[in-house]
Amino acid sequence: MQTCSGHGGGKRHKPASAPHLISSAVYIPKDTLANRHHGTTLGGLMANGRASPGRSAAAAPRTEPRGEGGGGTGRGEAAPGRTTAEGRRRGQGWRPLPAAAVVPPRRPGGAARHDGRHGGGAAGRGLLAAGGGAEQAKGLPVRAGCRCSSSSTAQKAAENIEVTQEEIVLPRRKTWDKLAVLQTLASTVNRDPTAAHYMFQDDPFLMPKNSANARLLSLSKESGRNAAKYIIKQFPQYFDKILAEPNVPCLMPVTLIPQLEGVNEEALRERINLRMVKASVDLFDQLLQAGTPVSLETTNSLLDLLCFYGDGESAQEEQRAEKEDLEESGVNASEQKTPKRPLQRGPRSSGSRWRENNNAERIFKIMPERNAHSYCTMIRGMVKHGASAKAYDVYTDLLNERHKADVHTFNALIAAVPFLKDRSPERWELVKVFLNHMVQQEVQPNVLTFNAVLKTLRRCGGIGRSVAISVIKEMEALEIEPSLATYEHLLSIFYRAVDLGPSLIISEVLEDVEKRSFTAQDPDDANFFATAMQVCCDLKDIKLAYRLNKAMETGDNWKFLDMAQLNSYWSKFFSLLCMMEQIDVVLKWYREMPPSLFYPTPKNILDLLQALDAANHLEAIPSVWEDTKLLGFNRRQDLLEEILSLMSRETHPEETQLAFAKCAEDIKNVHEQSWREQAPLAWTGSALGHVAVLFSRVGRTQDAWKVMERFQQVNRIPTDRVMDEFLNCAKQTNSPDEAIKLVKLAASLGLSSAQRLKSRAEKEFELSESQRKALESIQPDSDSSDSDSDSDSD
Repeated sequence: MQTCSGHGGGKRHKPASAPHLISSAVYIPKDTLANRHHGTTLGGLMANGRASPGRSAAAAPRTEPRGEGGGGTGRGEAAPGRTTAEGRRRGQGWRPLPAAAVVPPRRPGGAARHDGRHGGGAAGRGLLAAGGGAEQAKGLPVRAGCRCSSSSTAQKAAENIEVTQEEIVLPRRKTWDKLAVLQTLASTVNRDPTAAHYMFQDDPFLMPKNSANARLLSLSKESGRNAAKYIIKQFPQYFDKILAEPNVPCLMPVTLIPQLEGVNEEALRERINLRMVKASVDLFDQLLQAGTPVSLETTNSLLDLLCFYGDGESAQEEQRAEKEDLEESGVNASEQKTPKRPLQRGPRSSGSRWRENNNAERIFKIMPERNAHSYCTMIRGMVKHGASAKAYDVYTDLLNERHKADVHTFNALIAAVPFLKDRSPERWELVKVFLNHMVQQEVQPNVLTFNAVLKTLRRCGGIGRSVAISVIKEMEALEIEPSLATYEHLLSIFYRAVDLGPSLIISEVLEDVEKRSFTAQDPDDANFFATAMQVCCDLKDIKLAYRLNKAMETGDNWKFLDMAQLNSYWSKFFSLLCMMEQIDVVLKWYREMPPSLFYPTPKNILDLLQALDAANHLEAIPSVWEDTKLLGFNRRQDLLEEILSLMSRETHPEETQLAFAKCAEDIKNVHEQSWREQAPLAWTGSALGHVAVLFSRVGRTQDAWKVMERFQQVNRIPTDRVMDEFLNCAKQTNSPDEAIKLVKLAASLGLSSAQRLKSRAEKEFELSESQRKALESIQPDSDSSDSDSDSDSD
């Protein structure tokens, strides 16, 4: 609320439309303290309860919050002729808290105390006479701790007044995340189980059908982004006018054109900051040739750049130069033999390798002065790019120079231990050596240190299982919270495919994981949920799987699963559900999971079919077949054989048999149709037999006979069961001609069942004279072996 200036002008000051937070916190309803004076300045609040001895607070006239008249009234003093009731009407709702009630000191006659040293008239002082008037009159801000008058009479009067004290509680400030609004809106929308991953929703035509297509599409998108970055980096002159509304700086291409010219250290630092590897090395060499010394800090920065990229840009330049030489000489690059690279042992099997006498080694050797940072950079770069043995030699030089390594260097060395020693006891002894060196050099370990130790113990066999728990206890003693990578290494140590341990370890791990929402600290954090789900599958423990899935959905833990790991996680979870859960629960998860969470693999479809078979729920097979076609698995021979086998094994109600026959027709079309660049799917004897049986059970005699003819065409042998089913179909549809054809087919294939089929045809069918003669003319081979009736499953 605005206050008067303290001078006697006629200008009126209106209160602000929105009071300050502190001012608004002290206002109370108007039904209390009706006769108290208003005070809204912090200086006035200190004058609470200071009334003259001859006048009580209740009898004091109520002051107005703003001046009136030509002489002007100060805050806290009533204007002449203004009654308390009128002032109450003018000041609707302005009621201070009891603790902030202000009664200005007055003379015995009721007039306000006035000090003529600061002008403005008798009405220009008001509440500020208690000690804040001088500051206000001079235009200074009123101090919150302004002291009142030192009059002993006023102090005694203030002590006698009882004022109810009420605590003022200010609300705490809430700091919201930048994405808080979007996260709140997203929480109101449930996941659509029919929608694919948001990565694939921009182009419905390219919507992936299975995990292979999803991986191909995601890699294609990333490849396109990398190609665009390459073009912008190689040809920046063509992208100097990039306009965007609104302009998002983080989405704009970064200009990598150096602004500083000349051979000097500032230009070198600029190229290092721009991560121009080759240009930085060339400029460094020019500075050395010119005799210009380069500071140790700049040289270390150049080493950081070289060790991070491993001379990657230099290798690209060499490949480009080799390609140009081949083109000039007219030799096709594809005909050149790729030179064999020496096999190096290191923690990374892909990416750039550490070359002999590369730029980093050369610069490190010619450095006139080296500090601990120089050695640590070389060690970490060598470990990263596979030169673990050289890294250990550099660490020995560091110790000889009496330098100390940092925690990141020790983490890299511990991770390289499996590539330095071959035997498990030697590996663990070397790990203990590095840990003792950390103690001697007073280097505090972090969570990455213990993760590196556990990762090394994964390759130490039984020694790893014997000391892994002590490593976890050491983390607890140092009050270092494990990350997801810590638990992932622990599970990998205790649970192997050939030697599964007890489920106690994973239960304790899940107890810790369920209580926390993790943040990424280690690159191996992303492997935890897939590894833990694999352990649950190996243990065949569905309860642990449910607990793990609940922990994955806690907080932002789901972000640790990328597209590949997400599909692997849910695929294993679904396989475990098919193995251990009731069929209703399995079908519920099956309807909700794909394609929003994962794309079922062929193994998942086989597991689902086995679950349907175990629960005697085979009527759901047609819907599974439709999903199989959508997923692009309709040419998988193992899936087709399993589906046909389950459908033809038993006789089902008519409606179910009709649905099965339709599926059999689709499978028959898959075998007979040739797709682009794909040969027709080869028939097997079992597949032909299953299709013929399914057609025969629904009375489709002609379709069944076409399938029977394929046996002879593809040189396959039908079983007796297939022959009997077809003969039953011919009897049901009263088709004696098809029965005679069947007997002829059996005789031509030399089946032992030909005579039996001929006898059945004579007894069960009403044959005409010509049909009877045709049937009698068939002479089955009685010497055929029983093994001829077996179907060829190849």
